[in-house]
Amino acid sequence: MSEQFPKPPPTPAVEAVPILEMIETDKVYNVGTFGSGKLKAVRGASFTVEAGQVVSLIGESGSGKSTIGKMVLHLISIDGGKMLVGGKDVTRLGGKALREYYTDVQGVFQDPFSTFNPIYKVDRVFEAVRKSYFPEVRRPEWIERVKAVMSSIGLRPEDILGKYPHQCSGGQLQRLLVSRALLLRPKILVADEIISMLDASTRIDVLNLLGELKKQGLGILFITHDLSLGNYVADKVVILYQGRIVESGKTRAVFENPLHPYTRDLLASVPQLDKTWSQVEAEEAERSARLAGTCAFHEVMPDAPAHDDGQAEVATDHFVGCFRMDEADPCPAHLTHPAHPNTPTQPAPATIP
Repeated sequence: MSEQFPKPPPTPAVEAVPILEMIETDKVYNVGTFGSGKLKAVRGASFTVEAGQVVSLIGESGSGKSTIGKMVLHLISIDGGKMLVGGKDVTRLGGKALREYYTDVQGVFQDPFSTFNPIYKVDRVFEAVRKSYFPEVRRPEWIERVKAVMSSIGLRPEDILGKYPHQCSGGQLQRLLVSRALLLRPKILVADEIISMLDASTRIDVLNLLGELKKQGLGILFITHDLSLGNYVADKVVILYQGRIVESGKTRAVFENPLHPYTRDLLASVPQLDKTWSQVEAEEAERSARLAGTCAFHEVMPDAPAHDDGQAEVATDHFVGCFRMDEADPCPAHLTHPAHPNTPTQPAPATIP
C-alpha cells in the first residue's frame, strides 16, 4: 500500500548562538594637547567565539588586540558597534548587571606576579571570590571547591595553598589565576599574553591546559603576538593591524593561504623547519607577484567604499579586509583601476613655479 500522507518537512537546523559576538566595534582615545586629537585604536572589529573554541587575536604591539580584550572584560568602554554574549547585548553595563556579567566572562593577564599582593598568601584570591559571589557557602565547603578546581588543572593543593606568591613559580601563579576564574564557571576566558612571561617548559603546560578547558566547552579568546602559539592552540585566528582586522578565519585556511599583505609579511618572517629562508622568500615573491594590484576584499564586494574597514568571505571560513596597509593608503585595486565609483578623488599635486 502506498503512503497516504506526505512526510513532514525536515526540521530546519537551529544555528548555535555564539557565546561572544563583536559587531563592528570601535575604540577611540583622545590624544594630543587637551585631548584635541583622536586615535582610533580599534576600527570596525567583528568576530565571534563559539563554545569550546579557541580564537587567537594576533598582531604586533599597538595593533589593538589587548584593547579588544579589555573591551570584552568591560575594563574600558566600547565607543561604537555592539558586543553580544549568548545573544544578549552587553555593550553597556553597570552596577548589578556588570557584577553578574563577570560570572560569564573572566580574564587572565600577562604578569601573574603583579596580580598577587606579596604580603598575603595566595589563598586570598580565592577567599575574595567567595566573599563577593558565594557568601552563603561555608568556608570548609569552599576550600573543598578550591581544591577540586586546582586539581582539575594539574595543581597539587597541598603544595600551593598556604604559600606566599614569591614561593610559587610563574606557571603555578598563572594556573592559580585560571583556577580563580574557573570558580565562577564562566563561559568565556580572555587570556591576554598569559604565557609571554613564562619559560619554555612551563608554556606548553599552560597551552595544553587551555586545550583541556576548550574540551570542557569554555570559549577562549587567546591574545598573542606569537604566530606559532596562535597556530598551535587556536581553532580560528584574527589578524589585527593598526586596529583593523585584516584577515580572519579557520587557522588552517588563513595560515596555508594568507592573502592580505600584512598576514603574508607576518608568516614570511617565521622560520619553518621544512623550508630554507630562500624557499620561503621565493614562495612569498611568487604570491606577491600574483596578487600585485589586486584586493580580494573589493573583488568580492566591488561596491564597498575604498576605505571600508569590514571583511569579505573569500573562501569557506576565510575572511579578508581591504589590501591597503595604512589608513591613508589607497586600495591597491583602485590604483590599478582608478575609475572605481567609490574611489575618493585625489587632489592634483601642487606645482612649484
